[in-house]
Amino acid sequence: MLMRTSRFSLAIIATLLAWSPDAAAQTKVKFVLDWQVQGPQAPFITAKAVGAFAAQGLDVTIDRGTGSQKTIEQVATGTYDMGYGDVNSMIEYNVKNPQTPLVAVGMVLNTPPFALLSLKRYGIREPKDLKGVSIGAPAGDAPRRLWPIFARNAGVPADSVSWTNMAPPLREPALVKGDVKAISGFYFTGFLNLTENLKVPESEVVAFNYSDYGIDLYGNGVIVRVDWLKAHEATARKFLAALNVGFKATLKDPKAAIVHVKAAEPLSNEATELKRLQLAISANMINDEVRKQGLLGIDPARMQRAIEQVVTSFELGSKPTVAQVFNGAYLPPAAERKLD
Repeated sequence: MLMRTSRFSLAIIATLLAWSPDAAAQTKVKFVLDWQVQGPQAPFITAKAVGAFAAQGLDVTIDRGTGSQKTIEQVATGTYDMGYGDVNSMIEYNVKNPQTPLVAVGMVLNTPPFALLSLKRYGIREPKDLKGVSIGAPAGDAPRRLWPIFARNAGVPADSVSWTNMAPPLREPALVKGDVKAISGFYFTGFLNLTENLKVPESEVVAFNYSDYGIDLYGNGVIVRVDWLKAHEATARKFLAALNVGFKATLKDPKAAIVHVKAAEPLSNEATELKRLQLAISANMINDEVRKQGLLGIDPARMQRAIEQVVTSFELGSKPTVAQVFNGAYLPPAAERKLD
């Protein structure tokens, strides 16, 4: 009888806690990633796992994505409040859809991981060898959409390749089987899928990183609709403050961050995702600009150059201002974003 009373009392306490004013005050936020839960998405997953969002009064739901283009569309249509996607694709979307503009409020990948990958056995050693080949990629893949910039800088006619549409998980297997001779994607995703999952020797992989060909673009950031931002300024500010905590925790202890990734995606391989995260940190998240200015921000002059590259390569009808692409007003103070 005492045992039943004890359990009943605990149930009442739990119910009361669930309906406490603090719990009721939590603001719900629907957030969508650019891709599945992997090592590079750790700053978001860690922010939630360590309670940083909850400490800001936010109840954040984080869903996996299926590519930046889809993420942009989902945020633009209001399916999600906020998202994590490619800023360059967002620029193109805004010019073509001025009625529902988006804006980035925090930059996570200061250098984009865009790349084309192939295998030496196909005789591809440099970009010019891509002429005449079929490249596999999803329709909304950011590197695929930015191919004209790479092609121009690498001296390859943009129309000299063909594209084969395929679901994201099929890219690397299709490359290994020879169905396509190259694939586009994020370097840290494609390289590790080939070498870790499909056991391709590292020496066999050929990678053309867009950043090595004069493409000084930014990568993925937190994006929101402009009208949503105006109506939810406090929520945006709290979200970015929590993300800053998760980002710093990820950089300080990547192994612990991967434990959180594993908890969020039980099928992930911790060793592989740790390598993927470490590649992203060294090549895409941390550079001299970030060391100088802190996490999540941008250099306006560089963003201006990036906008001009995107507008020219996509042959867009108008050129947005830096302020229309990135709004840093909701970021934590610079001192709080400095690397420890």
